[in-house]
Amino acid sequence: MYPLPVSARVSRRRLRIAVPAILILTAACASTPPIPTASLQAAQQSIANAERVDAGTHAAAELSEARTKLSAAQMALGQKEMLSAGRLADEARAEADLAVARTSLAKASAVNSDMEHSNVTLTEEMQRKTGDSR
Repeated sequence: MYPLPVSARVSRRRLRIAVPAILILTAACASTPPIPTASLQAAQQSIANAERVDAGTHAAAELSEARTKLSAAQMALGQKEMLSAGRLADEARAEADLAVARTSLAKASAVNSDMEHSNVTLTEEMQRKTGDSR
């Protein structure tokens, strides 16, 4: 077998140096995920919305869980654990949204109950005035 020409040997040597350097640079650029700013802001807004609709009265457990998870997300952010921070912020937003939904359900149920009571009272009043007995 014939030896490789000098230009081919130089090209191989350059390739052996270039490939690891490219891999190292690629790994360095991809190792730091971005700060989950949007997730943290969404969680804070959802918690503020839950507080505004009085979720502390009707869905205290869910609101408390949302606050706990937001606090954990902020701690993870301080420790540079961006993936955990983003996940926890998303969970906090979901818990706050659940608190809002449960609060809306409780308020709607109360209104429905009041309306049913009013209908019964109105029906009784109408029967009393007309003398009907059903």
